[in-house]
Amino acid sequence: MPKRTATISRKTAETAIELRLDLDGSGTVTASTGVGFFDHMLTLLGRHALFDFSVTAEGDTDVDAHHTVEDVGICLGLALAQALGDKRGIVRYGHMLLPMDEALAQVALDLSGRAHLEWHAAIPGEKCGEFDTCLGREFMRALCQNGGINLHVDLLRAGDPHHALEAVFKGVGRALRMATAADPREKGVPSSKGVL
Repeated sequence: MPKRTATISRKTAETAIELRLDLDGSGTVTASTGVGFFDHMLTLLGRHALFDFSVTAEGDTDVDAHHTVEDVGICLGLALAQALGDKRGIVRYGHMLLPMDEALAQVALDLSGRAHLEWHAAIPGEKCGEFDTCLGREFMRALCQNGGINLHVDLLRAGDPHHALEAVFKGVGRALRMATAADPREKGVPSSKGVL
């Protein structure tokens, strides 16, 4: 399988982001977005996906973290799509039922090229430290729209908001690890249409 890497640079009036991604890594992540809790979530996602990636972001965090979180999701989605190319030889589908103490997240995804997010995750409370818990959904929405991912997230149980978001991000990481993996029996694009 050819090298599956991507580099994305994106600059707007609200954010400036540099992101490098290697799908066939060991889970080494360097995240510096100016939003500490979000850096933690990105690190968990990459570690459990076994992606190597680095991301630096400068954003209008003096307003709030919304633009930074959404735009990093855009960049990671674009990088994922670029690194996957025509998706020849991959598993395509991934899923995970992931416990994090009292929280339990169920994640299923399809790297179909058709962006869709089903988010059934009522995160307890509006804040996790200084992080707005609603931004977990915004990140996943941007990731799906720009990565061509059909993602279903169901938070089956939750108590602590940190544990709830951690279960979701780890679950998405594990599902991506499964879906992006090479399938030795798949010689073409994993679709009856012959294209994804």
